[in-house]
Amino acid sequence: MIFKKTIVSKILSNGLKADFSLVQEEDVFQAALYVDGRFIPGPAIPMPLDPAKGNVTHWMGNRPSVGLTAEEAEKIFKEVKLENSVLEHRKIINS
Repeated sequence: MIFKKTIVSKILSNGLKADFSLVQEEDVFQAALYVDGRFIPGPAIPMPLDPAKGNVTHWMGNRPSVGLTAEEAEKIFKEVKLENSVLEHRKIINS
């Protein structure tokens, strides 16, 4: 996993810092969650929270899971999609 940049940072209710980062895994970009600098395994993109809890509509991470607002999740989706489209474009050009 190669770190590219942090997309969203937030302070959790327990005072720890959560960073949602753009990372490259093999030949695809995805999101990764770090809590106080430690990687937290889980889904590679924000997952819908069903039912939503107030303004928290998505989550990432397994133990701990961290909630995201729709705006935060959308920002992560856009960054991952953009980077993957750039990779696809490069593959087409280099073929």
